[in-house]
Amino acid sequence: MIGSFLNVCIARIPEEISIVTPGSRCPKCGTPIKAYDNVPVLGWVWLGGKCRACKAPISAMYPLIELTTGLLYGATYLQYGITQATVKWLFFTSFIIVLTITDLRVRLLPDLVTIPGTAAGLLFSAFVPPRDGFGGYLAWRLFHVPVNAHVGGVLDGLVGAAFGGGFLWGLATLYKAVRGRDGMGFGDVKMMAMAGAFLGLRGTFLMILLGSLVGSVIGVSVVGALYLAGWRSAVAGRASRRGLGKEASLRWALASQYQLPLGTFLGIGAIAIVYLEPLAHVRWPNLGGVLG
Repeated sequence: MIGSFLNVCIARIPEEISIVTPGSRCPKCGTPIKAYDNVPVLGWVWLGGKCRACKAPISAMYPLIELTTGLLYGATYLQYGITQATVKWLFFTSFIIVLTITDLRVRLLPDLVTIPGTAAGLLFSAFVPPRDGFGGYLAWRLFHVPVNAHVGGVLDGLVGAAFGGGFLWGLATLYKAVRGRDGMGFGDVKMMAMAGAFLGLRGTFLMILLGSLVGSVIGVSVVGALYLAGWRSAVAGRASRRGLGKEASLRWALASQYQLPLGTFLGIGAIAIVYLEPLAHVRWPNLGGVLG
């Protein structure tokens, strides 16, 4: 059911439509969806992925998000039990799902998610601090003031937010200075600030590392696939006939300009940090020195 609500956020927030009213309805004909057809996952299955009224197809995104949310919520309980940490990571996971899919669909990371998410991350870090302890150490080194766990957790969140947002802002500024065009939106910066408020410095660094690695692998694969599939070959052919270059080189140049959503890959990195890193510590304890 939470996944169903996240679907509403994903579909409506970019359109600046209320997530409260109106109720669920067919995106094509506007017919309200009956309660018995709105059962998460199963409703889409027994409708055959189509609206009961107009028979328009309903995206498979809806049951997939519902199922993924349910699985991740179950994984949170198995990993953290009934604890304050569970509540923290359930909220974080929900924010990340909305941002990851929204960026994939419409290349947008809404302030309506990232800004409240950052505030929530700092609040949760006061009660479930990141494992860094760096905020308390920094306070002691700079001001010689000992801090309790709650204050230290907030400081860890602030350091993580500053590092995450500042690092991406720096990269975006450098890219624009070198290439003369934007390489990422400011929404990515805000998303990393939000993630940093939850994860702290170490977790934020690992999230950027994993997200960039996944993005690089998938990005190169997508560009290669577009080139081999002859994407925009007609445009390249016309440009080549006008003497602008060889057709193969122009096709590669066009494919390499295809923009992929960085926020989606950062979201994948965030999920990996929350759910896979603890398992890695158990399975490969020698990685402790690398992962923290």
